[in-house]
Amino acid sequence: MKRKGTLFTIAALSLLTLAGCGNAASTGNASGKYAASQVLNWTESSELASSDLAQATDTLSFTVLQNTQEGLYRLNSKGTPANALATSTKVTNGGKTYTFNLRKGVKWSNGDTVQAKDFVYSWQRTVAPKTASQDAFYLFQVKNAEAVNKGKQPLSALGIKATGKYKLTVQLTKPVSYFKKLLAWPLFYPLNQKAVDKYGKKYGTSSDTTVYNGPFRLTKWNGTGKSWTLAKNPTYWDKQAVHLTKINEVVTESTTTSYNLFNAKKTDETLLSGQQIKNNKNSKDFVKRLPTGSERLDLNQNKVKAFKNTDVRKAFSLAIDRSQLVNDVLQDGSVASKGFVPSGMGNNPKTGEAFNQEAYVKSASSYDLKQAKTLLAKGLKQTGDKKLNVTLSVSDTDTNKQTAEFLQSSLEKLPNVKVSIKTVPYVQLITQQNNGNYELTLSGWQSVFADPINFLDVFEANSSYNTTGWKSTEFDKLLDEAENQDGNKPTERWAKLVKAEKVLMNDQGTIPLYQSAKSQLLRNTVKNINYNPAGVPYDFKTTYIAK
Repeated sequence: MKRKGTLFTIAALSLLTLAGCGNAASTGNASGKYAASQVLNWTESSELASSDLAQATDTLSFTVLQNTQEGLYRLNSKGTPANALATSTKVTNGGKTYTFNLRKGVKWSNGDTVQAKDFVYSWQRTVAPKTASQDAFYLFQVKNAEAVNKGKQPLSALGIKATGKYKLTVQLTKPVSYFKKLLAWPLFYPLNQKAVDKYGKKYGTSSDTTVYNGPFRLTKWNGTGKSWTLAKNPTYWDKQAVHLTKINEVVTESTTTSYNLFNAKKTDETLLSGQQIKNNKNSKDFVKRLPTGSERLDLNQNKVKAFKNTDVRKAFSLAIDRSQLVNDVLQDGSVASKGFVPSGMGNNPKTGEAFNQEAYVKSASSYDLKQAKTLLAKGLKQTGDKKLNVTLSVSDTDTNKQTAEFLQSSLEKLPNVKVSIKTVPYVQLITQQNNGNYELTLSGWQSVFADPINFLDVFEANSSYNTTGWKSTEFDKLLDEAENQDGNKPTERWAKLVKAEKVLMNDQGTIPLYQSAKSQLLRNTVKNINYNPAGVPYDFKTTYIAK
């Protein structure tokens, strides 16, 4: 599954987009009163890429979709699925058949009623070959989804049926323990076919070409602008639980800009970096988190022949001092990676050991410049190259630019290596990465749910997010067996996932860098923001402003 891919290819995104407000029964300040003005002003470090759930590939887009749309479930305060549009669920056939009864009377913002057929249409559209959704593989556990996506079966063969106006039945190919968590993710939300037919290819490219069924409506977004607003949706079925009336968002690629806006009281939040963090650690507004996302350096074997050589890839990895990067350059609490899969992705079901500890391959994330030089010389002799002159493509955020400059300096300590930096807007970088149009690039991956497979399948040979050209038959076999043979054998499945991570790291299929921390100032009038493992608010009902 992808996410298989970059749930993204996220390069230093702000993961804090607010999801909404809380209900007075469970939240509130000491007086039980809310502020008269329920308007929140928020910053993002990148532009919004898409409001089309089948085309979104980055965390910010999915977070906006979580705010403006709704599916069968939402994650509750414990990060577990709770009913949203589903009122009841029955699981039969050994965990392979799900029958959902849907909430009645829910409206789209265009006045249509949300029905079971909207889920059928949405899932069929995502897996349809002509849609070319990078995330379609997420649905491959649904019966016939992969065959439909490859054009071998008609859309009608997909294992989802509207068995009533408000009744939905889904057939899976196998039991999937985390399926309900997936259903809380926007890719599995419904779509209004009337709106998609009306706007065609323009659907989801602006706030005016999208319809909504969630707590907020996206407004004032033209598809490329650096600001937009999430306005309370008057047709949302649970609107009484939403206290915020408006969330104004503005893009500030530089934390210096967002920090100044915060201090001028023009925003209620700002991300921090470097000296800003040191200066604000004791502030009552200071918040620090370590989301379950990882940043990595991808080497495109399809563009640079030398990157097909394992020794060259290992040399590049060994030339990078990750501790120096996080401690002296980023200085934001980020943690040097032990591997591609970060911490927080689960524990051995038998021993309790964390995945990133058990799968640790020291040589894949260590610093040894002397060994790096030796391996590079060996690798270049094998490839016949006398020098490497490569371009590193990164987004225009502060963190990415700082990381790029550090990597440039580190890699150029290797003999005959020259690295140029190409900085582009984040949305443009996503497109280039998805098209494999890079030599070196900084990529990020953010978890949708806490399981190692949510990262590992990024590098399967057929993954839409694996644009590096790296492939391993052994790696693919281990993941296939873990998911399709050992799905109900937790210990055996875990062992194969650990082994797969070691295959990826021993072969340096990608170069892990760090697990990114998010430090910010959040006004103390903004209360009770709860985050899921991805660092995204998971329940709009528990967030509010009280003054």
